[in-house]
Amino acid sequence: MFPVVAARQATGLRAGRGLRGAALLAALLLGGWLALWAPAAMAQGVEVLGLSAHRDADAVELDYQLRVSLPRPVEEAALRGVPLYFTVTATLWKPRWYWRDDRIARARREWRLTYQPLTSSWRVSQGGLGQSHASLAEALSIMQRSSGWRIADAAQAEPDGRHYIEFDWKLDTSQLPRPLQIGLTGVGSGGDWNLGVERNVRVEIRPDAKADAKTDPKAEAKPEPRADAK
Repeated sequence: MFPVVAARQATGLRAGRGLRGAALLAALLLGGWLALWAPAAMAQGVEVLGLSAHRDADAVELDYQLRVSLPRPVEEAALRGVPLYFTVTATLWKPRWYWRDDRIARARREWRLTYQPLTSSWRVSQGGLGQSHASLAEALSIMQRSSGWRIADAAQAEPDGRHYIEFDWKLDTSQLPRPLQIGLTGVGSGGDWNLGVERNVRVEIRPDAKADAKTDPKAEAKPEPRADAK
């Protein structure tokens, strides 16, 4: 009888160990699956903190605030002297149910980010102007927020509140050195270099714009008195 009990206990121990081993294997497989997907989820490296658009009596304007973190391969390339180009594009659209949406206006900005090894600083250039910054975070802060960006004149947008802006902020990989574009894995195919964000935001109508739209200049215009003919 005792050998039978001992055999059953040994079988139970082996079964318990087998279950624990299976659970451990499942946990390892799940951890590996999450590790594979985590870089893809963070590949963009851009978080939208705020995005809004409005139309007032003078213009259609856009406000945005982002949090940008460069993936390690991108930062290392910059430290080796590769210039990085970032662009932001805002396109004003009017939806049409009977045809494709009508593009009203488009605005674009571009920055060039370079590392200065002699001074251990980062330089951001836009157009013909440039400014140096002590850290990468300070340099990125110039590109990741804007307030009151004029996208179009108010007259270009009808005061019906149905317009929207297509917002696109990205690292422009088309301006990287050609050998780097060819040799790096991920350029244009969803890797660490696919850094950017796209959003659509509705254009809100401010009260002063509504009041201005209701005002009829012709109705308020008073005719100039005519001189009496002698």
